[in-house]
Amino acid sequence: MSNAVFLFLGWILLESVDGDLDYISHGQGMQLQGNFSIAGLFPLHYTDGLTSNLPALVPCNVGTPNKHGFHLMQAMRFAVEEINNSTRPQSLLPGVKLGYQMYDICSAPASVLATLDLLEHLYQNPSTPGTEGNTPSNYDNSQTTVVVIGPDSSSNTFTPAALLGAFLVPEISYEASNQMLSDKFLYPAFFRTIPSDKNQVTAIIQLLIYFNWTWIALLASDNDYGLEGMQSLYQQAPNYGICIAYQGIIPSLTDNTVQTMRNMVDGILKTKVNTIVVFSSKSKLRGFFPFVIEQNVTNKVWIGTEDWSAATLISGIPGIHTIGTVIGMSIKYSLIPGFDEFEKKVFLASMQQSDTQNISNSTMGQGNICLQSTDLFSLARKNFSMDTYDMTSAFSVYKAVYAVAHALHQALDCDSGECQKRSVYPWQLLSWLKQVDFSLDNTSVYFDSNGDPPTGYDIVSWVWRGTDWSVRVVGSFNPNPTMLTVNDDQIEWYDTGNSKPVPESICSPPCPKGYKKLLLGAHRCCFDCQACPAATFLNISDPTTCQHCLPEQWAPPSSDQCLKRTVLLLAWDAPLSIALLFFLVACLLMTSGSAIILMLNLNTPVAKSAGGRTCLLMLAALSAAAMSSLCYFGKPSPLACILKYPLFIFSFSVCLACITVRALQVVCIFKFASKLPPVYDKWAKKHGPEFTIFLVSVTILFISGVRVALNPPKPSQDLLFYEDSIVLECSNTLSPGAGVELAYVSLLSVLCFSFSYMGKDLPANYNEAKCVTFSLMVYMISWMSFFTLYLVSRSPFTMAANVFAILLSVLAFLGGYFFPKIYIIVLKPQMNTTAHFQNCIQMYTMSKQ
Repeated sequence: MSNAVFLFLGWILLESVDGDLDYISHGQGMQLQGNFSIAGLFPLHYTDGLTSNLPALVPCNVGTPNKHGFHLMQAMRFAVEEINNSTRPQSLLPGVKLGYQMYDICSAPASVLATLDLLEHLYQNPSTPGTEGNTPSNYDNSQTTVVVIGPDSSSNTFTPAALLGAFLVPEISYEASNQMLSDKFLYPAFFRTIPSDKNQVTAIIQLLIYFNWTWIALLASDNDYGLEGMQSLYQQAPNYGICIAYQGIIPSLTDNTVQTMRNMVDGILKTKVNTIVVFSSKSKLRGFFPFVIEQNVTNKVWIGTEDWSAATLISGIPGIHTIGTVIGMSIKYSLIPGFDEFEKKVFLASMQQSDTQNISNSTMGQGNICLQSTDLFSLARKNFSMDTYDMTSAFSVYKAVYAVAHALHQALDCDSGECQKRSVYPWQLLSWLKQVDFSLDNTSVYFDSNGDPPTGYDIVSWVWRGTDWSVRVVGSFNPNPTMLTVNDDQIEWYDTGNSKPVPESICSPPCPKGYKKLLLGAHRCCFDCQACPAATFLNISDPTTCQHCLPEQWAPPSSDQCLKRTVLLLAWDAPLSIALLFFLVACLLMTSGSAIILMLNLNTPVAKSAGGRTCLLMLAALSAAAMSSLCYFGKPSPLACILKYPLFIFSFSVCLACITVRALQVVCIFKFASKLPPVYDKWAKKHGPEFTIFLVSVTILFISGVRVALNPPKPSQDLLFYEDSIVLECSNTLSPGAGVELAYVSLLSVLCFSFSYMGKDLPANYNEAKCVTFSLMVYMISWMSFFTLYLVSRSPFTMAANVFAILLSVLAFLGGYFFPKIYIIVLKPQMNTTAHFQNCIQMYTMSKQ
């Protein structure tokens, strides 16, 4: 319904300007009769700035001649003539002649009116029998317009693409790159032979990334081409860390926009950017650069789009060589063989004519087409030069014509050597155009599902030799897969040659490794740097936040990664561990040896004075205490954590209890037996010593059992003591229950020392004060040293110190208490007699009297 209304309004407009339209389509057009006609829309004049009131139509012949548009029109004529004359090895359309109708589209209104003129001729007789709906009814097989080639710009293309698409009339543009035209819902019949701006935006971003230009200005022309390109680049740039410091829209140059242009240049200078991306059409941009030159803007890098980066319309601006380095996109260059000779023939033929009438009636060689207007005659006589930019765009037109020929080849079934004589409607040709796939001068030509070609861009750079300008290809960009290649050494930076380093365009220098960004203002590219603290790292995915490491990891300050923590444990195969194991074996051999000797001499006076059978219990307890040290080697296990502290505490308490009871017995016999004879006799005869040892041992066993039951030790990882290491130990090492155990053992040690000290003046065979004091001193010093070290260190050496304290405590009591007895039993048997002991007691008694 909307298409019908649009067409109706357009039809009214067409009728209201019929005279002007006829002037455009016939007076300034060029025609060639053929079986199938191609409409060509080319900008043969510039009329920008002549009016600002759209849709007012300015006659094209009052504008400035456009040499670029003239070359494009000639490329279409050349391609049609080449196909008609079968100059290629294999004729594409044998027996079929292509025709054309040229239009000068010097403005957007001219483009719309040319489109309406085409539709008028396609739908002259809507009432012809056999037609349905919008299907054209008066197709004359001698002159059927089946496709439109053009227009040149995106702004001039939107309305024609919508109009033609409503009736499925194919349109192939050679320079309209706006990515919105790829929308097949809005423009179902649109194709193009140059890449979409979607690819161009990607190429520009990749170029900025390649040179690390993250602080840029973005300018765009005030038309669909520039505005859509600016919006797309503005949306995508932040995803790649690119900040746009300034945006400006370039208007058409009029008296009212002069100050706007100067303000834009001032805005660029204030932001202090060194790289400016200009997404603009050349017609708009040629009015802006004079103000850049006026304010002496130099030493900048200008990134250009394919529409102006290789155009002489821009490079010809006086003083343009002073603005800095220009790098831009360009459609890949391809040469059209024979095109130069064709244009020379056109020029020579036009020079032979004296007036418009003669030109209208003449031909230029066999099969040449007559020039239809004096304006075109005047353009031909100017003998325009053709540069690389003109040839590149001309090849796009050339490809478009050949795409139509290949589609007609399939539609007319020309593979047999002769094309079928039948009508081909535009909507039929549309389906064949979607399927074309051929090679033209080593260039693949086909259209994807959006009607876009697969081609990429050349990366070009301006080269100046004084005021002589040229374009140098310095790289390329391919969209599928995305790949940018740049030859840096081919770029001449500013006016100092290619030896100068690549200029920078950044707001803040990059942060050092492991430093996070502290943003300044709204732009991500402006920041201060701050070192990440210890135990954090800087992830490249979020440069503004220092992330914490995992518990099992660590990181030094200003780090960009986390490191695995060192695991601290007393490994079985460590040299220190092996030495301690040998020490343990030695202790066990000494305790077992002592036990055997005492067992064999259990009834001797020395063995009895040492405690008799209690000595065996003491040696067993010392062996168990020594064995508890095995729980400290290797990775802690649940059983080891439960056993290691209670086993040592219990076994050592048993040993201390035995020595304490034995000392108490001796003291009572020699000092208190006469004062408390009933009590001591009753205690001694009722197994008081054994019961006392049992009670003391059961008490410490109960304390340890309650502690383990209430808060059982488990293997744990201490992550806090060291920032770069993990200490594998057992939990609850310094718990309240452990404190109670320690207090109990300490009390027992004090009692042991006290009773032993009380017997310091007893006979030598019963005086254990010196030996027990020495043993307790070694025992206490070793454990005090260990606890001091434990408070400042959790290294494997500290763990080894714990084992050493256990073994040294065992060795202290073994050496201080048992070795003197063993020495007498083995080496001084004369002192191990009842007579010797009685003699010692008599001497002690006599000394007390």
